[in-house]
Amino acid sequence: MTYKLLLLDDEPAILSALTRVINRIGAARLGAPCRISAFTDASLALASLQSESYDLVITDFRMPAMSGLDFLREAIRHQPDIARIIISGHADLPTMVAAINDAQVFRFVGKPWDDDELQLAVIQALHVYALGRENQRLADLVRVQQGTISRQEAELRQLEAECPGITRVERDEHGAIYLDEDNL
Repeated sequence: MTYKLLLLDDEPAILSALTRVINRIGAARLGAPCRISAFTDASLALASLQSESYDLVITDFRMPAMSGLDFLREAIRHQPDIARIIISGHADLPTMVAAINDAQVFRFVGKPWDDDELQLAVIQALHVYALGRENQRLADLVRVQQGTISRQEAELRQLEAECPGITRVERDEHGAIYLDEDNL
């Protein structure tokens, strides 16, 4: 297993600093290695969320094209179970409340951040995420054994968790499968 992280900030220097801090955590403390994908453009990050499964997203709150909160709202549509952290140098109470209530943010980390605090937030978010996925897997196994859901439904849930969007098929008015050539 490898944890997959998506980082979004409009400042490349911040992305580099975040990557360095996260890479210093080490696989031993995380329980698995991690692979980081960093983006300065929210639309490219959203496109990546449509094609690749992530365990954690860390986003800046204030960005020119799309706020971090708006980005997380969109991210949840593609991957509802992804762990979420917002970083910001401009945190006020209404902003934090909206982030927690609207986007179910795991942590709100201030800029400039303390490296140890950020590392701890990442470790905790990934462990909570992994526990949630394992709980879902075990609950599905029990449901299969009890006959509440079929083995096929459990496998579809697992497949959707690993490859977001793969189980959703769009059809046209005649029932034919619709392929969006822009996303191929």
